[in-house]
Amino acid sequence: MYGDYGDEATIRRILTELGDTWAVVGLSSNRGRAAYGVAQVLQRFGKRIVPVHPRAETVHGERGYASLADVPFQVDVVDVFVNSSLAAAVAEEAVAKGAKAVWFQLGVVDEAAFERTRNAGLDMVMNRCPAIEIPRLG
Repeated sequence: MYGDYGDEATIRRILTELGDTWAVVGLSSNRGRAAYGVAQVLQRFGKRIVPVHPRAETVHGERGYASLADVPFQVDVVDVFVNSSLAAAVAEEAVAKGAKAVWFQLGVVDEAAFERTRNAGLDMVMNRCPAIEIPRLG
């Protein structure tokens, strides 16, 4: 499929050291979408999730926002559940927002955005899922 864009040290750092506030871009109240279940797992592991979706719905008890720019507080990690063609713009918003890391979910791949985000000083993982990775930490 795609190359591996997340070494184990970066994955561990994002999940354990960079902070517990995760903006989940693409998260809505649609239980059939992967973002819904992944956000639930992140909460179970102590992360605060911030739903970011045009409908700005409250999900898993957390108030939603229409865009990253609308979130009135700092977010540590931006977890991206949007089409690959839209992902670069979200990564740029994450840099502008002052996030420490960007995580592109399984199937979300944009190599140029990956390079730009890392060059901006953020940790970045692409084409991986934190709900799969976090239980592996032990």
